[in-house]
Amino acid sequence: MQQRTMLQRALRRVARPRAAAAASLVARPAAQRAARHLSLAVTRPRQRPALGRFARLFSVEEIPVPSMGDSITEGTVVEWTAGIGDGVKMDDVVVVIETDKVSIEVRTPVGGAITEHLAEIDAVVEVGQPLFKVDTAAEGAVKAVAAPEPAAEAPVAAAPAAVAPSNPWPVGSKVDKGAAVPAPGPPPAPAAPAPPVVPGARTETRVKMNRMRLRIAERLKEAQNTAACLTTFQECDMGDLMELRKTHKDEFEKVHGVKLGFMSAFVKAATAALLETPAVNAYIDDVAKEIVYRDYCDVSVAVASPAGLVVPVLRNTEQMSFADVEKSIGMYAAKARAGELSLEEMSGGTFTISNGGVFGSLMGTPILNPPQSAILGMHATKMRAVVKNGEVVGRPMMYLALTYDHRMIDGREAVNFLKSVATKIEDPGRFLLGL
Repeated sequence: MQQRTMLQRALRRVARPRAAAAASLVARPAAQRAARHLSLAVTRPRQRPALGRFARLFSVEEIPVPSMGDSITEGTVVEWTAGIGDGVKMDDVVVVIETDKVSIEVRTPVGGAITEHLAEIDAVVEVGQPLFKVDTAAEGAVKAVAAPEPAAEAPVAAAPAAVAPSNPWPVGSKVDKGAAVPAPGPPPAPAAPAPPVVPGARTETRVKMNRMRLRIAERLKEAQNTAACLTTFQECDMGDLMELRKTHKDEFEKVHGVKLGFMSAFVKAATAALLETPAVNAYIDDVAKEIVYRDYCDVSVAVASPAGLVVPVLRNTEQMSFADVEKSIGMYAAKARAGELSLEEMSGGTFTISNGGVFGSLMGTPILNPPQSAILGMHATKMRAVVKNGEVVGRPMMYLALTYDHRMIDGREAVNFLKSVATKIEDPGRFLLGL
């Protein structure tokens, strides 16, 4: 009984402080309780959502090989301009793909950081194939390049007295009398001998053909396998055209802002001859077994580029002036040298002019550019003895060559066409009058 009483007293002593604390909490003003809850909410660490760690998995986008033209289905990766980890903005160039016609710069449609290259250099990729990955959550991130820290200046140590400085004056130089001349330093170490040159060495170097060169080879061989190629020649007196150019070239450049060359005259002469001889401007549709005649002239002008021969197209040359032709040729030549010609600028063409004369070619037989039916070859202008008005005189002469598809064009039409071009060049005044 006594133990029970003592236990009850102990329990009452323990319960009394707890009840007092509860009473004080109830009596505490509501504002103080709200402030305490707010402080706990601020100081308590905030937990991230459970899916936060996986958010970046959904921010990585896979960029495929874009469409590169109606007739192009694949290309070769030649250069990655953005490395893994590099930050890129929308429309930045990431990779360069070389096709059989032009080099395509593939741009990223989104901004972010490159996370993976899905094709190696020299790999062949097809349209629609995954090419690289971009993490869009890292938009604006640029791969940091650590700047080299400035090197700390090393303390200058005192040179031992026993070591004499090197002689600062070369042999044979003059010094003041009485000046102290340091003792000459040690001679420089002899240079490593160059590897001996083996006389008569026979070496070989192999270079992989690029896609443009491969395509050129395929098309030229295709032309020989399909078309019945035949070439006819004609000589052309360039004297009057050269005199016309010499007389008006300065004024022409002043008015039109472009130099007057010979190519514009040949383009306009060939265009007029094409309209006179529709068969030369036509082509054979082998699938439909039809001949397609055109009432417009799109002249392809062969231009040399670092990757090979390209043929940008002058559209509707029947509506162009000499100045229009010269400006267009200059623009295309600059683009070809820079590798910036687009597929649209090289697609189509109803007739081609190739000027081998700029390289010194005297005579040659150009090869057709399918599906065209003819190609005109210009050559170097040389002074030759010719008979004019019953006298032997020296004249600047050029050989012209016309290669044509004999399935489509008869010999009479080919000769008449080439003779028409030569006549217009030889008498430019008559040509300009539309005669």
